[in-house]
Amino acid sequence: MVKAKSRAAIKRIKDKWKAKTWYRVLAPSMFDEAPIAETLAADKNLLIGRVTEISLQDLTGDFRKSHIKLYFKIDGVEGSDAHTSFYGHTLTTDYVRRLIRRRRSRIDGVYDVNTKDGALIRLKPFATTERRIQTSQKHEIRKIMKDTATSYAKDRTLSELIKGILNGELSKEISKNCKKFYPLRKVEIYKSELLKKPTLKMEEPKKKKEAEKTEEPKEEKPKPKEEKTEEKEVIEKEKPKKEEVKEEKTEKKVEEKPKKTAKKTDKKENKTENKGTVKKKTTKKRE
Repeated sequence: MVKAKSRAAIKRIKDKWKAKTWYRVLAPSMFDEAPIAETLAADKNLLIGRVTEISLQDLTGDFRKSHIKLYFKIDGVEGSDAHTSFYGHTLTTDYVRRLIRRRRSRIDGVYDVNTKDGALIRLKPFATTERRIQTSQKHEIRKIMKDTATSYAKDRTLSELIKGILNGELSKEISKNCKKFYPLRKVEIYKSELLKKPTLKMEEPKKKKEAEKTEEPKEEKPKPKEEKTEEKEVIEKEKPKKEEVKEEKTEKKVEEKPKKTAKKTDKKENKTENKGTVKKKTTKKRE
């Protein structure tokens, strides 16, 4: 009897894995919505809030960016696709340790930066020097890092800021501004964290261009045709003038030709006269 009851209880228990379905996780639009991973869930609402991790090498195929890890958070689900947004990034510990050496200084900073579209993101950059420096110099470098980070973020949207961080544009600008005060060996933004999502929707330039192309062309085609006809009439009027000029030139050439022939005949007569005088002189000498 006990065995029969246990079998009945086992049948009543449903298999939870069979009830779950697979969902494909997609990257944000700034990464062309590339597929990141696949997850199981019994309900769509359970996916919202999950965070996925992927390296930039696996996402873009660039082996030079294997030390960058990206974090994406699931915001919504449509069918079997789970859409995500940027949540933050970090650098691997082995890459950071390679940059730090003895008898060198490391300058760390933590700054909360506002973007053009109203997002709030926390950046954690660090810089290394060739030699040890004083604490006063470190304070000055931190101020320059903060000013450059805030000014760089104000003029850009969240997607543009993330691209600048991953491409190394922001770190290059920090090192360029710090070079005036003290030259740095290496600057990296080893961590970022999104604190507030963007509130404003900024249109990208590509979308604007596509919208202009899709617009219907304006009905102003007959005007250039009329202008062409007028131009043709002007050209036709000018043609006879050119022909008249050519005829005048030919007449001048014809008039000039007989003058040249007359000059040639005069020269020939002078030559014959000179020859006659020479012959006469020679005959007189013989006599």
